[in-house]
Amino acid sequence: MATDAAPNSRDFHLSPKLPMLLGHRRLPETIVEQIIEICFVLVQLVFFCVEGAIRALLPSGVLPRKSVKDDVVLITGSGSGLGRMMAVRFAQLGAKVVLWDVNEKGNLETAKMLKEYTSHVYPYTVDLSSSKEIAAVADRVKADVGGVDILVNNAGIVTGKKLFDCPDELMEKTMAVNTNANFFTAKAFLPQMLEKNHGHVVVIASMAGLSGVAGLVDYCASKHGAVGFAEALSAEVSTLGRDGVHVTTVCPYYIDTGMFDGVKTYSPNLLPILQPDYVVDRIMEAVLTNAEKLYMPRFGYICVAAMSILPSKAGRLLSTHFGVNKTMDEFKGRNAPTRAA
Repeated sequence: MATDAAPNSRDFHLSPKLPMLLGHRRLPETIVEQIIEICFVLVQLVFFCVEGAIRALLPSGVLPRKSVKDDVVLITGSGSGLGRMMAVRFAQLGAKVVLWDVNEKGNLETAKMLKEYTSHVYPYTVDLSSSKEIAAVADRVKADVGGVDILVNNAGIVTGKKLFDCPDELMEKTMAVNTNANFFTAKAFLPQMLEKNHGHVVVIASMAGLSGVAGLVDYCASKHGAVGFAEALSAEVSTLGRDGVHVTTVCPYYIDTGMFDGVKTYSPNLLPILQPDYVVDRIMEAVLTNAEKLYMPRFGYICVAAMSILPSKAGRLLSTHFGVNKTMDEFKGRNAPTRAA
């Protein structure tokens, strides 16, 4: 028979009979206990809402940052775009950087750039649509470098085609790279993080993973999967009591990296096309301060809150007002599905 887990050292107790709601506990026996617990939960709820709002609004550099010096950071999709930029930032902070990309030439170029900051650079050519290849290369990394402390699941592809115009194999590859690869990289590297109670999994998803956009059916589905993966993984890690292992979900709007070349925004003040430097600044801030979620631009927090409580028709009305479903009408992208976030 299962027994209650030992209380975490961070748990707060009102009394021996009133343990904090987090974790296992018995049900309150009296109306007084129920009222006290409800009040306690409400106080925590207000505190966490205020804390989250403050974190979302604070400029970068205010919150204390953790050190990543000598940490092993693995970044997928490191051969270009955000992946390359994040690799440079981590190298500048003294991390050992493992580079994963299917584009061998681009990945080696990134490795060459990082040599200016560190000698600990390890490039690998990996097809992230293949679970077997992920497992095989992960074993090589663990043999060559050791365990990974920070895993950044950044690789992604976009077809930019409407559902009936998109070849089946491209839809399957979109799901494999944008969603499924998260499962297999985490299975490869998370166990060592849990064992050491030290680590971080970062999932570069998208605002398209929180709502639907015309012309991005396969991409939205894949990014919804990435968001769900990150949220469920965070819950699993929390139940294990590993407070030294963190999960961060990043959901940006369109980024000016070439991946979404041709997209337009019809609300540039509220939903601008994001500049890569700004996005990387915010991602690094989120990782170094152990933020759980990051939406960009900041108006995204309001969008997410509104879409979660509004009726579907009201949500579609706002999407139409902001021109969201016209953003892909002039999409060009690159010549082929691209690795980036």
